[in-house]
Formats: sequence, C-alpha cells, structure tokens
Amino acid sequence: MNPTENRSHIDVHKIVIFGAGKIGRSFIGQLFGRSGYKLVFIDADPVVVERLNSKKSYRIIIKGEKDEEIVVSNLEAIQAFNTVSIAEAVSSAGILAVSVGKNAIEKVIPVIASGLKSRYAENPECPLDIILAENMRSAADFVRSELKKNLPPDFPVDTYVGLIETSIGKMVPIMPSAELEKDPLVIFAEPYNTLILDARGFKNPIPQVNGLAPKSNIKAWVDRKAFIHNLGHATAAYYGYYLYPEAVYMYEVLDHTEVKEFTRAVMLQSADILRSAYPEDFTVSDLEDHIDDLIFRFRNKALRDTIFRVGQDLTRKLSSDDRFMGAIHLAIRYNMPYDRIVKAMSFGLFFHAEDETGNRYQPDIDFQNLIEKSFKTTLINTLGLDPIMDRTIIQQLKRYFTGNITLF
Repeated sequence: MNPTENRSHIDVHKIVIFGAGKIGRSFIGQLFGRSGYKLVFIDADPVVVERLNSKKSYRIIIKGEKDEEIVVSNLEAIQAFNTVSIAEAVSSAGILAVSVGKNAIEKVIPVIASGLKSRYAENPECPLDIILAENMRSAADFVRSELKKNLPPDFPVDTYVGLIETSIGKMVPIMPSAELEKDPLVIFAEPYNTLILDARGFKNPIPQVNGLAPKSNIKAWVDRKAFIHNLGHATAAYYGYYLYPEAVYMYEVLDHTEVKEFTRAVMLQSADILRSAYPEDFTVSDLEDHIDDLIFRFRNKALRDTIFRVGQDLTRKLSSDDRFMGAIHLAIRYNMPYDRIVKAMSFGLFFHAEDETGNRYQPDIDFQNLIEKSFKTTLINTLGLDPIMDRTIIQQLKRYFTGNITLF
C-alpha cells in the first residue's frame, strides 16, 4: 500500500478544522492554507460541504482601505454525520482546530475521541494538538474533561492531546444576503490576522504558520479579549443603539463622540482591572494602545459590521461569566471600581436592534419579556447571577432598568 494511503500515516501538513463558518474559513483556514497546509473542514451544513468539495476553494474579501481578495484552496470537506470519515481524518491529521461555537463543542468531542483512539492504537508516539478557536474562558479544561468522558480510563489524554486555548480577535461581519446569492462561500473580514494562542499547550513543535502569536500566559490574553475587546464592542453596540436606535452599523454610532468616549472610558476601567490581575503581562501603555487600535477597528466602514451582530445574544453576553459580569467579578476580587462597566451592561437591557430583514433575535425577545415580568429572578435564573454575591449589581441594574439611568 502506498504510505500516503495508509491510515496509520500522519500528514503533518494537514489540519482538520471543525466548523467551516466565519472564523474557521476566514481565520484558521486562511492562516494555515496560506502556509501550505491541506485543509479538511468538518461541518453540519450539507450545502456548505457540497460547495466546498465542488469548488475546492473559497474567497475571503479583506475589508480595509481597499478590498483585497484572498483565494484559499487545497481543501476538502466532510459532513458532520459521516463519523467514520471524520475519525479517519482526525487519526491522520497533523493538527486539529475547533471553531464551532461555545454551545456546540460538546457535540464534536465524541467523534474526536473516536479518532484519537484509532490514532493512539496506530501511532502512540504521535500526539495530537487541538487549537480551540473559541471565545471561551477555560476552554482547555472543559474539552479535557469531555474527552476523558469519551475515552477509556487509561487513555493518556494529558500527555497525548495538546489543548491550545486562543484569543480570537478577528472581526467577521454577517454577510449581506445579496453577496451570498452571488457566491455562497464568500466571506468578508477585517485585515487583522493575528492568532494569539497558548504556547504551553502544544505537545508538538508550534507550527511555522504566519500569524500565530504564542503566549506563555494565555489566561491573561483570553481575559484581555473578553474584558477589553468583547466588552468594548458590546458597550458601543448597546450604548450606541440606546442613543441612536435607527443606526445600522457600528461605525455610525462610533462616529458620535459621546458613544466613542463612553466606550473608551469603559474599556479603560476594565484595563485597570486587568493590570491588577496580570501585572507581569500588561502595561498601561500596552493596553491603552490596544484600546485605541480596537476602537479604530470597530469604526471600519468598509467592514459594515452591524450593531445587531455585535449586540445580539443577550443571555450569553450579559451572563455571569461573560464580558461584563466576568470583568466585574475580577474587579471585586482585586478591590477595583467597576461602576462604568455595570452602567454599560445596563444599556444591553434596552437592546432591540434588528437584522437586515427587520427581525430581532428571538431568544433576546424572550429574555426581555422575562425581565419585564420578573427582573431579579430572570437575572438569577437566566443569566446566572448569584442572589447573594451579586446582590449589589442586581440592585444597580434594576435602578437603571426602571429609569434611573444617566447618560455618559
């Protein structure tokens, strides 16, 4: 048998990417594809899989001062139900990436575990690294726990599987339907192309891929993404919508001084908290420069990122462990002020933005109906706030919600 056809063969230049969505294709696929890797996408959407296999390529339009087109090729796709083919791909991959969204990770673990069992039986000396391309704190701990549930008790997960957490900072807007009608695979994305990841998570040498930025303390960088980037982005969307409900795009609201200044003030307060938590990783000037660069990127007119996309999914973005409450809890731990962050969070309670078809995100409607009926209970049961530890924050949010809110 030809070695390349042997199932025990490890192709070090093949990456299997779970999730052929916006980040999977525009970020992970682009970086590894342009560095010579064969891409194997796994996705639940049969139309996307069929089109990728038919065209053998897709386009990314980089939206900056002028459009730049990138064509990514040398790829194939496997539909999510084809567990045998997926397990074979995992068993022979040089590296894996997972970009399916926080709520879907658990669903892909069993088939990854199946591939790992075959791989270990045939190549026990070839550990597998998995890039966790998710905006999720403690992603490695979660995936490790799930893998152990799906693997034999004596499987050496801790030594055979590298779990690499990331800080995903690339912004990819919702594609206009008119563009997708012309090319269903095309993706718009911003020029930013740096993938921050955990240098200590790898079991193999870190791949020589342009754009990878390994960090020794990934927790600090994951928190920087959550509590400055995500926090600032949502703040601009919520406060911008509150003041200018007819606006559609992020650049529109950030062109207003009061929105830009309030957003920056909230981000700076969170930066102070981060410096207290991670004094060895960040400086004042580093974080201020980062904040100013982010606001510049948020105002990218060519990207046409919508307020709806940035603000939707309130039950996740306002939850007890996400951008607002996560920063507040960190502030409490280090005895730091967080008043601006609570105020920014409160504007999310009034968020009613619509998509390009004039529809709101249904779970947001359901959430806001609940808080109208029972504010405190909804924050506790739906958002996960603690009735005792978060009592002061709940009271402050209630005051804002009932009309005692002052603008910046």
